[in-house]
Amino acid sequence: DPKTNELVECNGDVKEETRQVLKNMDAVLKKAGATASNVVRCTVFLDDLSNFNAVNEVYGEYFKDSPVAPSRSCVQAAALPKNVKVEIDCIAVL
Repeated sequence: DPKTNELVECNGDVKEETRQVLKNMDAVLKKAGATASNVVRCTVFLDDLSNFNAVNEVYGEYFKDSPVAPSRSCVQAAALPKNVKVEIDCIAVL
């Protein structure tokens, strides 16, 4: 959570965790005066690539109103901080 800088528990639900990650990203973008439409590049890190379809579904919902979907890479990481399932790094043009 960007307000508290604490991890929001999602009880192992990868879709819910992805929604929270994107909600956090949205808050940071908003603070910079941007929206999802300003995002040009994302790197998605997953603890297990078998979660790709679930993450992709939520990711697609988030960027559905963007005029152009940002370019994206998705990789499996051996370990993510605090045992999360999803981490998303983005670049936005302001």
